Amino acid sequence: MLTNVFLKETEELYATPILQQTAFWSEVKTSLGANTLAVNFTSQRPDLFPKLGDQSYIKSDLLVILQQINRNHSVAYVPYGPEIEPADEFQGMFLEELSESLRSVLPSDCIHIRYDLCWESYWAREKDHFDENGIWKGEPESLSQELRFNFSTHNWNFKKAHSNILPANTIYLDLTQDKETLLQRMKLKTRYNIKLAQRKGVTVRSMGMEGMDIWYELYKETATRNHLLLNDIKYFRAVLDARADNTSSPADVSLLIAEYDEKPLAAMFLVITGNRGSYLYGASSSSHRNLMATYALQWEAIMRSQQAGCTQYDMFGISPSPDPEHPLYGLYKFKSGFGGEIYHSLGCWDYPLDKETYNLFRASELRSQGYHLS
Repeated sequence: MLTNVFLKETEELYATPILQQTAFWSEVKTSLGANTLAVNFTSQRPDLFPKLGDQSYIKSDLLVILQQINRNHSVAYVPYGPEIEPADEFQGMFLEELSESLRSVLPSDCIHIRYDLCWESYWAREKDHFDENGIWKGEPESLSQELRFNFSTHNWNFKKAHSNILPANTIYLDLTQDKETLLQRMKLKTRYNIKLAQRKGVTVRSMGMEGMDIWYELYKETATRNHLLLNDIKYFRAVLDARADNTSSPADVSLLIAEYDEKPLAAMFLVITGNRGSYLYGASSSSHRNLMATYALQWEAIMRSQQAGCTQYDMFGISPSPDPEHPLYGLYKFKSGFGGEIYHSLGCWDYPLDKETYNLFRASELRSQGYHLS
């Protein structure tokens, strides 16, 4: 199924709309002290998409981030990769062969590979997993997921991770529509709030590193208000400062600030990769919330993405359903108002390379779960 598996320079990672699989993201993670690898591989198309009848080969690659968990062990993390998404019945087999091929290029102390898959969840395409109102009821319990994922594999080795790292649920907007159509597809309240913010005089501007302190003050306020883990300012500096212009997969990053009477009310990172604009991180003030600055900010990001030639906008992270008890419920309410299609991915899956040590790691991870940026 796979041939031509070898390491290459991260600068050579192929162009992709998936931010976390770009040379740019490698630059971000490297500047924060991580080690990254770029792995090239070739697949025969019939092995992945047999119904197409195409006998050609697919050249692809993936970005791997190495994370040292202690002095003697590391793990390999693949954020939103691999990009290539085989037909359902071949996904486990493909990922198993890829994992075994990676053994030869990963450090000898690597205990497992964690794939943060952005492949669409099997169950999101089955009516039984939605209620009578079309609301997603979620995946089955982990054992049932593992049985289905491992069905075509030789080793039945894949384990569903206890939790996902990157968001497994998002909303994609179709930017091939004109401005008026985009507005009409929104919920009435969202459309009203965008126009309200404009009438009230909320403005949005793009800033560079000089806006970092403004961003971080708003971010700290947001994290405190929502009881979120506070990340160091160096993380956001790395995202804004990284450059990959001379690579095959660069990114264009903008720090957008929404203001009223020169007072910052909301901010976000907009990242454009290929044909996709992504709302990466957002923050807002608790004051002047009646001015709806977050709506003006999001609309500006959508318009900038469209003007840059993007055909898709990724809202990046919501709760899986409108459950008021979920910590991301507020994001679901806000982001779903902009229209678009809700997308549920498979999330994090582990392929143990050292089963005994992996089982110890898995048990310790369960005791110390927490949200963090990756």
